[in-house]
Amino acid sequence: MSKQGPPPAAPPSYLEAVGGVNPSSSFTPHHNNLLWISWHDSAWIPILNPTNVMDYFQSTTNPFYDRTCNNEIVKMQRLNMEHLSNLTGLEYMLLHVQEPILYVIRKQHRHSASAVTPLADFYIIAGVVYQAPDLGSVINSRISTTVNHLQGAFDEARTYSRYHPSKGYWWEFKETESKDLEDENKKAQKKNLKEKAKEESSSAFQRHRVNILLADLAKKFPLKSTPFPASNTQLPEQRISVEDNAKVEVKVEVKTEPLGHKPPPEKKPRLG
Repeated sequence: MSKQGPPPAAPPSYLEAVGGVNPSSSFTPHHNNLLWISWHDSAWIPILNPTNVMDYFQSTTNPFYDRTCNNEIVKMQRLNMEHLSNLTGLEYMLLHVQEPILYVIRKQHRHSASAVTPLADFYIIAGVVYQAPDLGSVINSRISTTVNHLQGAFDEARTYSRYHPSKGYWWEFKETESKDLEDENKKAQKKNLKEKAKEESSSAFQRHRVNILLADLAKKFPLKSTPFPASNTQLPEQRISVEDNAKVEVKVEVKTEPLGHKPPPEKKPRLG
């Protein structure tokens, strides 16, 4: 009788087929969603460059790195990373470099030397590793945020609806109006307080402090006493006025002779 070999292994799951790991594996990350976490090693950040960035990404503490990839096989066999194209399975490659701050690493599944399927992209900014979100995650996040806000709006609108058999449905916003009035009053009070604070030139503490500083300056730089002019001394304007008054007034007297007296006869020259 021929010995039968072990039964054929079960077909790999989808995660294992595309490069994932068994959930019970020791290499399974503790976080279910890698989009919410980041990783860095402070010792590597100052020396990161295109030649060692893959070694930095392949650190054992990096939750984004799968130790079952072909990169580990090539690394253990001490081969060049160019041999990755000869293998099939999960691998990591450096996709884009923008020194000195940005590096993009792609996780892909290689089917042949020329056929690969991209699985995820990781970007390293200033030494911190993040996983780039896929299109489905982005759309899911935006839709969840929109639905959350819409649900909150409907819940708030439902609180204002009223119903009575005789009146039917109507809306009542009295509470919101009162709240708006209260908010307006609070804003007006705040404005008044600000205006009063602007009108006050200084506080008591500031005035007291300024007085102390002025007193210290007066002690350091005292005012020089200037002698007042004596009483005998006179200003130039006063001197000019005194000189004018001291001038002797010249009186012109016109003597008038009586009409009865005749003037002496004029002497005529003799003609020889």
